[in-house]
Amino acid sequence: MSEEFKVEILNPERSFLVKEDVSEVVVPAFEGEMGILKDHISIILFLKPGIIKILSKSGDENFYVEDGIVEFKNNNLSILTSSIFNLNDFDKTKQQELLKQAEEEASKPEINDQSKYLVDQKIDVLKSIN
Repeated sequence: MSEEFKVEILNPERSFLVKEDVSEVVVPAFEGEMGILKDHISIILFLKPGIIKILSKSGDENFYVEDGIVEFKNNNLSILTSSIFNLNDFDKTKQQELLKQAEEEASKPEINDQSKYLVDQKIDVLKSIN
């Protein structure tokens, strides 16, 4: 019996990724990092800045994401996001650019608590990427 399911990542420009041989996905949800396996209960989650880890027979992949919505239903995982980068293609220049923008946003005096939390998350994740 197959222990695999389908993952599709969509962003406003295009279908970013489709994989049919996925065994596990770990997403950075507001509730904490959540692992999703085949036959998981149906769920909808909101993403915070972090790393999506996709484990599959065709190779593991990691993606930096800033926001989004995750839906898992009938062994199909859909991730809708406005900002996603494959860490294999994520160069230091882009990382430093995003980090600088986040640090500038965090230092604004008019930032509210929710925005500050998200920007701090973003800064922590960007600093942790090697």
